[in-house]
This record gives sequence, structure tokens and C-alpha cells, in this order.
Amino acid sequence: MILKRISIVNYKNIQAANLDLSPKINCLIGHNGAGKTNFLDAVYYLSFCKSAFGSRDSQLITHGRDFFVIDGSYTADDGQEENVYCGMKRGQKKHFKRNKKEYRRLSQHIGLIPLVFVSPSDSILIEGFSEERRKLMDVVISQYDHPYIEALTNYNKALQQRNSLLKQEEEPDAALLDLWEEQMAESGSVIYEARTRFVDELIPVFRSIYNRIAHDSEEVSLRYVSHGQRGDLLDVIRRDRAKDRAVGYSLHGVHRDDLEMLIDGYPMKLEGSQGQNKTFALALKLAQFNFLRRTVSHATPLLLLDDIFDKLDSRRVEQIVGLVAGEDYGQIFITDTNRENLDRILDHCGPEYKIFTVDDGDIEERKEEHDV
Repeated sequence: MILKRISIVNYKNIQAANLDLSPKINCLIGHNGAGKTNFLDAVYYLSFCKSAFGSRDSQLITHGRDFFVIDGSYTADDGQEENVYCGMKRGQKKHFKRNKKEYRRLSQHIGLIPLVFVSPSDSILIEGFSEERRKLMDVVISQYDHPYIEALTNYNKALQQRNSLLKQEEEPDAALLDLWEEQMAESGSVIYEARTRFVDELIPVFRSIYNRIAHDSEEVSLRYVSHGQRGDLLDVIRRDRAKDRAVGYSLHGVHRDDLEMLIDGYPMKLEGSQGQNKTFALALKLAQFNFLRRTVSHATPLLLLDDIFDKLDSRRVEQIVGLVAGEDYGQIFITDTNRENLDRILDHCGPEYKIFTVDDGDIEERKEEHDV
């Protein structure tokens, strides 16, 4: 998938931007806080109908403005032209359209424009709670498996209803508990099986990419941990109903899943250096890209790389440059404060690139000699 043109109005600190983009590499240079990440977030929004950073839609509108608009024109791998539009007025519902036709449900859009976003905040995958690692699995699987999205929605609804019953002062209706537990188990089994397949296929790709970047200096791995591995999920959910009642929420189910991250057999969060942590998170995201490229038949994912070189030694930077400049990757967006880092990538890429300067939300293309 190629994003040919994008128009942004009143999105965060970007008041107006109309850009024609390179089909290969697009570099954005500017100081911290200039708006580089906000631009990438707008691109992300057109794929996922939401910000990458969990912000409410109303918080995305430029201060003092009443609306935002993001409009993108794409070309799919098969040549199909696609237009994606999102507009929202303050205090009103957002409108999301594909080729001028509004979606009935936003979940119908997920997967049309596959995308992987690599950013400094990815460190939370290693350092944060299990919720962040479940979100990582959900974001990837949802882009190629629509029944998974439905199962996730149904599971979360049943979980919320069961928890509401558990919190009641009076004894909850046993028949209602049975009903919501059955729905949790049915949808949870779909989620568990999809996550299992995903992690099994991801591990060898992830290890290969990490080893290339790190020169085989460490042994890394991933381990999926789920209550679904303990037997029939309905039995597992019901096993400690009395304890769940005592604490007021559900202690068992796929909402407690985790993806353990290991280096030389030990938890990455305890043993990894800053450079190793960054390499681990980056390799994990690039493995997701590889997975989506093989899984989503109609579209090579977009790759967004936000300030990825900080805290990496020169050897690892060179390996990353060699990876992303290769033929396996399609359109790439890269941000950095340092032109030298970007030049290392551009030296591998030939003429297929554009450079944009970003200053206080203003984005302008910088003409290079290859354009003449």
C-alpha cells in the first residue's frame, strides 16, 4: 500500500498540511516537539480510526479550533485507488469514509491499510504491564483476521457484564453468570487460538531480525502465557467463581494473557540494557511487519519509524539501515532530529525519497538534487 497524498487540517499542532509523498522513503526532520510524531500519528489514524497514543478524539483537535480533517489517497499493491477521509467537529461524532462512502462500523476499516508504527514509547512493551503486550497482539491480528475483532468485542462485553454482576452487594443471578461465562469462553477460545498461531509464527521471524541487528550476541525469545493453556476455558473461568466474587472482578480468562519477553532465558525487563531493550522492541515491530506482509495479500504495510536511532550503537544502526532499505519493505516514514542518521539510510536507497522539514506544525518539502 502506498500513501500518495495526505491532507491534514487542525490535527494536534498541524494546522494545515498538503503533501505529495514518495512511494519509498519519506524523511521528516525537525526539533523535538516540532510535530514530526503528530504527522505520523495522523497517518496511523487513517489506518486504525484512532490515535496511536490513546488520546480521545476531542483532544486531537488543534487548540482553539472546532474540527480536524485527515484525508489520504492511496494505491494498493494491485493498483486499486483508495481514498480514506476522517473528519470530526468538536462535540460531535467523527465521520470515517472510504471512497466517499461512510462506514457503518469502524471495525470494517481495520486491515484495509496495514501499518506498523515503531516509536520510543515501544519500551512500554517490555517495561509495562501485560495489557500493553496484549494490545500489541490485538493490533496485528486485527489487521488480517476480522472474526478476531468480533470475538474480542464480544469477549470484552461479556467480561464487563460478568464483572458488574460480581461487584453487586446482593448475590448475583447464577443463570446470568452462566450466560456471560459461556460467552467469555466461546469468544475467548477464538482469541486464544488466534494468539497462539500468531506467536508461533512470529517467534522465528523475530529471532532472525534481532540476531541480524545484534550480530547474534544474545539469545532472545517470546513466550505466550494464557489461561487457555490450563484446559477447557469455561472450566478455568468458573473454577474460582467464589474468589472472583470476593475481589469483585474476573481473575481468569484471556484478558489476563501475557507475552513474556526473554533474553538468554531471563526476563528482558530485568536483564536488558537500554540498547538491548530498544533493539528487542524494534525487532518485534519489524517482525510484525514481515508477518503482515505475508498475511495481508492485497497490501504491503506502511512502516512508520519515529526517532528509532537514539540509544543504539553505530553497528546496530547500520544493520537497521540495511534492513529497512531492502526490497522487503514498501513505503517508509522516518523521523529524526539528526540529518546524518537519515543520510545513512538514503545512501542505500537511490533517488526514491523525499525530505520534509517540520517546524511548529508547519511541514514543507525540502528539494534535493535528485529532484532536478
